Amino acid sequence: MASNSPFGLRPYKEGNGSPWCGEVNLYHIPSTDATAYYVGHPVTLAGTGDATGIPSVSIGVAGSAILGAIVFIYPVKPIAPSLVGTTLALEDTFIPATKTRDYYVGVVDDPDVMYLIQSNATSFAVTNIGLNANFTVAAPSNNQQFSATVINTSSAATAATLNLKLLGILQREDNEVGEFNDWIVRINNHQFRAGVAGV
Repeated sequence: MASNSPFGLRPYKEGNGSPWCGEVNLYHIPSTDATAYYVGHPVTLAGTGDATGIPSVSIGVAGSAILGAIVFIYPVKPIAPSLVGTTLALEDTFIPATKTRDYYVGVVDDPDVMYLIQSNATSFAVTNIGLNANFTVAAPSNNQQFSATVINTSSAATAATLNLKLLGILQREDNEVGEFNDWIVRINNHQFRAGVAGV
């Protein structure tokens, strides 16, 4: 039986079926952003960047195009000229809603990457394979945990604007058809590629 342990969007495989290679791109979250961010949260382009031209992202929205998912948070700006005298808070695993500085994140933005994501409490049948669905963005109960973002199972339909393409249920001993199960998905409505209707 699957357990209720959401983890957001977790990279799983490349589009050709090989294991995810770990590629990410660098993105910026400004100090003026009032949202908390966790590993596994979906993000979208914010239409601006930092002073050096690193593109900014904001939190992903259900039913809108998204860029990808956060897989790690940099302790400092990666291309800063010097770290002398800088305290590195390596224990930080999330970005707070109230920020005292800009943050930088590694985002998987390849539209071909497949992800794992947990469904919500509703039983989610194999007949949903091939459909599209939105996610529900949520913060974890503890700041040291991953994103609690899950598939919104009630949103499953054929519309091309839905966030995720449902590819199948992860084949694993502790995962089965039913509620809280882990699904393999692709970002359907991606900022680098238009969404495709479900079947």
